[in-house]
Amino acid sequence: MADLSVNLCGISLPNPFVLASGPLTWNAEAIQAAFAAGAAAAVTKTIRPQATVNPVPHIADAGRGSLLNTEGWSDFTAEEWLQRELPALQGRSEGVLIASLGHTPEEVAEMVGPIAESGPDLLELVSYRAEDAAPMVAVARSKTHLPVLIKVTANWPNLLDVVEACLQAGADGVTAIDSIGPTLRIDVESGEPLLGSFAWLSGRAILPISLRVVAQVCQRYGVPVVGTGGVGQAEDAVEMIMAGATAVGVHSLPLLQGLGWFDKTRARLDRWLEAHEHQRLADLRGVALQ
Repeated sequence: MADLSVNLCGISLPNPFVLASGPLTWNAEAIQAAFAAGAAAAVTKTIRPQATVNPVPHIADAGRGSLLNTEGWSDFTAEEWLQRELPALQGRSEGVLIASLGHTPEEVAEMVGPIAESGPDLLELVSYRAEDAAPMVAVARSKTHLPVLIKVTANWPNLLDVVEACLQAGADGVTAIDSIGPTLRIDVESGEPLLGSFAWLSGRAILPISLRVVAQVCQRYGVPVVGTGGVGQAEDAVEMIMAGATAVGVHSLPLLQGLGWFDKTRARLDRWLEAHEHQRLADLRGVALQ
């Protein structure tokens, strides 16, 4: 068998697959199920002081392994995460836990200390506003020694400048990318948008964009990157690693196909490496960047 392990910000993962923040990580039980299914790490739904109220429906199948969503952050308050969900994940026997926090510097300042002390292995910061990213990192870095990832989106025209500012503020790595949007699909029978409005796109359709961003970040900065967006099969994960990613974030395909996706894809990745006479997945990191 090939060695699928990777090292993310000093933390060893037995395989590269990180279940990205989303519906499958909405609470402790769901995260435990992902670990049991073979996800090496999982990112919580984004925690904010107040819970969101999602519209119904807020996810639609966009076809060919892609999804539209109008989903917000976590359905639980930060206090609920601290009192119930995060304690339930302490003492786990497997799986690296990444706590997602947002969306403003003020919110991060309020939450990051207690959440960092509640048991996650890393933090991931996410904002809808590019100008908030570096200040969020600076606040988190001042209050915790945990590794900090900043999640970026290709929607920002100055994305690389944002990454640089975040690294200067103390970020240890980058998650690239968030969903793309706003986008639109229309139900031709009703003449209405699938989700009632503009929505955000994830899944197979955004793979070429996420690969481009991962490659740009890795070329310029050489930092750990969780390449996220569009990975649907083992060969896509190989592309992410070749583009420079350290680990591979996934969500849409496990959501569409079930958590069995992890074991199936991990086994196929092992077979691909053996067929191509590669002993270690990590040896392929960045080979396409030239």
